[in-house]
Amino acid sequence: MTPFDLAKQLKEHFGDLVSAPAEFRGEATVTVADAGRIEEVCRFCRDGLGFGLLLDLTSVDHYGDDPRWTLVYELYHLRHRAHLRLKTSVSEEKSELPSVSGVWPTANWHEREAYDMMGIRFTGHPDLRRIIMWEGYPYFPLRKDFPLAGKRTELPDVAFTKPAPIEGGPFVSAPGGQDAIEREPRARTPDA
Repeated sequence: MTPFDLAKQLKEHFGDLVSAPAEFRGEATVTVADAGRIEEVCRFCRDGLGFGLLLDLTSVDHYGDDPRWTLVYELYHLRHRAHLRLKTSVSEEKSELPSVSGVWPTANWHEREAYDMMGIRFTGHPDLRRIIMWEGYPYFPLRKDFPLAGKRTELPDVAFTKPAPIEGGPFVSAPGGQDAIEREPRARTPDA
């Protein structure tokens, strides 16, 4: 059974809640219209269709657009060797959706990362706390409105007090440039 066949079964079961599947390079993608029902859809994918693995859960920031975030769930079916991608959107005002950690325990850390880096909350999560940044850190560093040069922190002895991440981080590339060496990703100071 192909990923597209499995995605069609998902569409038949949920009707208008799930978009018609799109196929690209052997993978199928569907969009779940109501983020509040993502746990229900994921449970059917596991129990009804046999997608036993949640490979990844990521978020995309569409800063300036509404809804602001798209959550992407990458599922895998072991027997059919099939990939299925579920997408759903969350607005900035709500920025909350149900946890799927009760469906796939691996979602626990993925959801914690999405919360820590983007500020997206997952209701029903057993332990929703920061996983990378320290508790009490007031910002969400992977949001597009977070400056590349970082923000000063007023928390002495907790971490560094210079702008974080390291003045843009190690992978900030210079636009243009005369040669590849000038365009090479590197940590840069604001005047470089």
